[in-house]
Amino acid sequence: MIKISADSTCDLSPEILKKFNISIMPLNIIVGDQAFLDGKEILPADIFKYVDIDGKSCKTAAINVQDYRTFFKKLSSKYEAQIHICLGSGFSSCYQNAVLAAQDFENVYVLDSDNLSSGSGRLVYEAALLAKQGLKPEEIFAKLQDLVPKIETSFVIDRLDYLRKGGRCSALAAHGASLLKIKPCIEVVDGKMTVGKKYRGSFERALKKYVEDRLSGRKDIDNSRIFITHCQCSPQIIEMVKEAVSEQADFHEIIVTEAGATVATHCGPNSLGILFRHL
Repeated sequence: MIKISADSTCDLSPEILKKFNISIMPLNIIVGDQAFLDGKEILPADIFKYVDIDGKSCKTAAINVQDYRTFFKKLSSKYEAQIHICLGSGFSSCYQNAVLAAQDFENVYVLDSDNLSSGSGRLVYEAALLAKQGLKPEEIFAKLQDLVPKIETSFVIDRLDYLRKGGRCSALAAHGASLLKIKPCIEVVDGKMTVGKKYRGSFERALKKYVEDRLSGRKDIDNSRIFITHCQCSPQIIEMVKEAVSEQADFHEIIVTEAGATVATHCGPNSLGILFRHL
C-alpha cells in the first residue's frame, strides 16, 4: 500500500482524511512566545479570539527538518511508499525541509504543491484516488507533477487587517480597503499570491460576482469536483456560494471545507475561495 500524507495547510475535512487514511503534518502557530500545532492544539476560532479579543499577534512557522524526519520514519516503514504533498515552496520553507528529511528514506516522495489551502488539498485528494487505483508511487508522483499547474486557487477576503499583521499588506492599503468597502480577490499564480480583481460592496455581493468571474463561460474546467473553502463564513453564505457555483458550472461534486489555523492566521474570518482544476 502507498501512504498519502500532507501538511496541515491542505485544509481537507476530517471526513476526507479518514476516508482515504491521509496523515497530516501540522505547521506551528506562534502566539506571543508560545507554539501550537495547527489543528491539534489550535483552531481558527482560537486565532480570532487571540487577535480580535486579546489583542495578541499570531504568526506561522514552518515544519523543521527533524520533525519531518520523525514523521517520515514512522510512516514510510509501514508502507511500500509515502507520498507527501507540501505547502507551496513560495509560501514557506516546509517543502525544502521535507526534501532534506526525505533524503534519509528511499521510499518517500515529496511534492511541491506550488499552492496552499485546498489548492494543495486538491492534489492530496487526487493522490489518494490514484493510490486506491493501485498505481505505482512513481506513476502517482508523475501524474501529480503534471497536475500542479492546472489547479486554480483564489479567495476573497472580507478584512485585510490579518494580511497586514502578517506583513502581506500595508497598513495604508488595509485602511483604504476598509473605508471603500473593497474585498480583494487573492490569486495563486506560479506559486505566489497576487492581488486579482477588487470587489466593492458587501461580502455577499462580492462573492456572487467573484464566482461568476471565475466560472462563467469557461470551457476548460474539469467538472469532477470543486472545493469551497472558507474561514468561519455563515451557513447562509456557504449555501449562497454553492447555488452560485451550480448556476455557472455543472460540477459532479461540490466539497465544502473549512480553512485551518495556518490559513486563518493570514486571512482572518469571513474569507472564502473556490478551488478547482482546469484541463
